[in-house]
Order: sequence, then C-alpha cells, then structure tokens
Amino acid sequence: MTAGLDFGDAAVEAWKTIDGTTRLLVEGIPREIWGAAAPNLPRRTIRSIAAHLHNARRLWIRTLGEEHGIRRPERVDERTVTRRALVAALKRSGRGMVELFELGIANDGVLPMTKLYTWRNLPLDLGHVLAYFSAHEGHHRGQIVMLARQLGRPLPREVVDGLWQFSTRVRERR
Repeated sequence: MTAGLDFGDAAVEAWKTIDGTTRLLVEGIPREIWGAAAPNLPRRTIRSIAAHLHNARRLWIRTLGEEHGIRRPERVDERTVTRRALVAALKRSGRGMVELFELGIANDGVLPMTKLYTWRNLPLDLGHVLAYFSAHEGHHRGQIVMLARQLGRPLPREVVDGLWQFSTRVRERR
C-alpha cells in the first residue's frame, strides 16, 4: 500500500486492479472457444461465465447503489455477447463498482443499507465487500482458465501469467 493511502482509497485501487485483471482475461480468450460449452454442462459456456461477471456486478450495483443514485449498466446477453462488447460492459460495471466503494467511503467505510438488500449475508463494510467481489471474480476467472484447459485450448501463457501481475495492472492505469 502506498504511504498515506487510507483503507477506502486502497479498496478502490484494489478493485480497479481486480477489474483490470478480469478484462485482461476476457480480452485474451481465443475466439474459437468463446462460445464453447463446458463438458457435461451444455448451457454453461466460457462466454456465459464471463458475461455473468458483468451481470452480477450490475445486480449488486442495483441492489446497493441505485437507491443512492448510482446508475446500473445495461445487462449483457450471456448467449450472444461478443468479447469486445463484454470488455466495454465490464468497464462500465467496473466504474459502477468504484462508485459503490466511494459511497461506502462517504459513509464511514460502510455501504448504507437499502430496501433491495434483503440477502443480508454480506457485511457491508468495505473490507468484506472488497473480499467478496475479489473472491467472486477470482472464482469465475479460474473456471474460465480450467474450462479452456479441459477443452484442449489452454489460454495463452501471457494471459494466465497476467492474471497474477497485479503490479502491471496498477502501472497500466497510470
């Protein structure tokens, strides 16, 4: 962490790194396997898993942010979205997530409760919110990497290695 960076600012910066890592992965998925079905799960494709990341973000933005003026991005169709369109959508939902973190920062490090937040299984302090979204994105990125291997089309080494190059993702933003 950079000297003088408080936890809220650090959470925003960490989220931006997570978001950039997810977009790097989506950009690096070969066209030939973009719509490939998971073995024994024909309705789950690499495309649908990647699209789920954006669509899940937008649902959280709706649930936790819309009541406070944060606009949710449009949903993508997990059956037809292109990689290019999904990367653009992920940029929009990534910015919406930053707005959620900024809302939490403005509220002493905790996202305010909303009428739509009925699940109540996620504590709304920024530490838990960051941990949850980081785990969710990492889980599905791992599914995509594994599925590509199972399909006999492992992702390019620079993409897989790039998933762990957080310092590079940070430098790319500067």
